[in-house]
Amino acid sequence: MTKTNTYLKNIALITACFVSSILTHSAFAQDLEPRRWNALPLGTQVIGAGYAYTTGDVLLDPALNLEDATVEAHTIITQYVRPLKLGTKFARIDVRLPASFVYWQGILDGEFASTNRNGLTDSRIRLSVNLIGPPASGPKELMQYFKENPVNTTVGASIAVTLPTGLYHADKLLNLGQNRFVIRPQVGVLHNWGLWSFEFTTSVIFFTNNTNFFGGNTRSQKPMLAAQTHLIKRFNSKTWASLSVGTGTGSKSTINNESKDDRRNDVLASLSAGYSISKRQSLKLAYIYSRTTRLIGSNTDSIALGWALLL
Repeated sequence: MTKTNTYLKNIALITACFVSSILTHSAFAQDLEPRRWNALPLGTQVIGAGYAYTTGDVLLDPALNLEDATVEAHTIITQYVRPLKLGTKFARIDVRLPASFVYWQGILDGEFASTNRNGLTDSRIRLSVNLIGPPASGPKELMQYFKENPVNTTVGASIAVTLPTGLYHADKLLNLGQNRFVIRPQVGVLHNWGLWSFEFTTSVIFFTNNTNFFGGNTRSQKPMLAAQTHLIKRFNSKTWASLSVGTGTGSKSTINNESKDDRRNDVLASLSAGYSISKRQSLKLAYIYSRTTRLIGSNTDSIALGWALLL
């Protein structure tokens, strides 16, 4: 292999590494979840659908000769949630199935370049257990518990697994799927007092290796630490709003045992509002602000609208 070809291959690998990291971060950004640890009464189920529009800048190493890179994404998500009883504890399982339509553009070596990907992104399944909080019960019993305990605390733990079901081509730099498993243990606390709630969730995100990374290489990634907190106000039985803040750090990657300078350090903020349009249906609107504090990463803004039906 000539010196020029070796240089071009290294540039392509670095580009793919940064882009894959940015896509991973986009999924994290969409994961700011107010009311994450709220108990759902036994005997119910929830199905939901959502749409998110994301736009922003993609920041890469200047040595890559890619300038003014931007991304625009339309994402559709369907979700199913079912509460369970483990002993006397509340538990729940939820499944998320997303699809995205993404368009990238920028100036590559002085010339305009663009591409798009449309299809499924990686799906996720999660099991959560409330270790401390209201006992597992039906709607009437749960309502009575909160009436008798207007100040209460829930502590929960969960394990989420992101599955490699998204669109992936090993010969392309940009993909919707990651071609690997992502495992995310979480611990969270929810404290309710009157019409106010405070939530805090911390996570460690582990990545399995992508053994079919761009050009037939192997990409590994160190764990990422993440935390999010939410202040929630319920105005009445139908309306609520929340202010959320999150952060993620770490996640430095390696390609074929060669370490890359792509450690992440991101901050996120979100404003959300929910409204019950009937006894069993509700809507949620959210704005998500995401910024990197490093020279590489992404700066994006997202608007999301969700609908949920209690069965």
